[in-house]
Amino acid sequence: MLDPQTARGKVLWHFTMSLDGFVAGPGHSMDWMAGTTSRPALIAEYAATTGAVLGGRDGWDAYPDPSGIYGGAWKGPLFVLTHHPEDATPAEGVTFLNCGPAEAVRIGLEAANGKNLEVFSPNIGRQLLELGLIDEIDLHIAPVLLGDGVRLYDNPGGTPIRLRALGQADPFAEIDVRFEPV
Repeated sequence: MLDPQTARGKVLWHFTMSLDGFVAGPGHSMDWMAGTTSRPALIAEYAATTGAVLGGRDGWDAYPDPSGIYGGAWKGPLFVLTHHPEDATPAEGVTFLNCGPAEAVRIGLEAANGKNLEVFSPNIGRQLLELGLIDEIDLHIAPVLLGDGVRLYDNPGGTPIRLRALGQADPFAEIDVRFEPV
């Protein structure tokens, strides 16, 4: 079992993901998460260690309500990276950024004030990974196959990104999961 998440000023790419690699269904739908459970106190853990959130425009347009982050348990600055901030739906506590991803991380980490900057965007996360700016990828695998939607990581023709598992005796071993259809 992994140690609880810590607030160390990390750039944390964090998602619940379907077993087949989707973090949202078609049209950014999230209803597929209903009926899944997480370990006790998980939401409180992330709400306590998150200082700021960085998201993308597609996610914001689908869910333009910052009070829904962690079921309302988290309060703090939300940054939405977009090429067109002028036509975004404004909300209190939300700042629309039109800059490069590295600058968005700098702004987000400063606002996080020593806590973690959580990245809630597959596209931004991929860009930050390529720039070497992701400190940790934190995934919760839901027991569901979506078959369609928004993938966590898409990079056709790109080279594989090797990862090291945290909290494992062998950080390069495969992680075994077993499920059966319901």
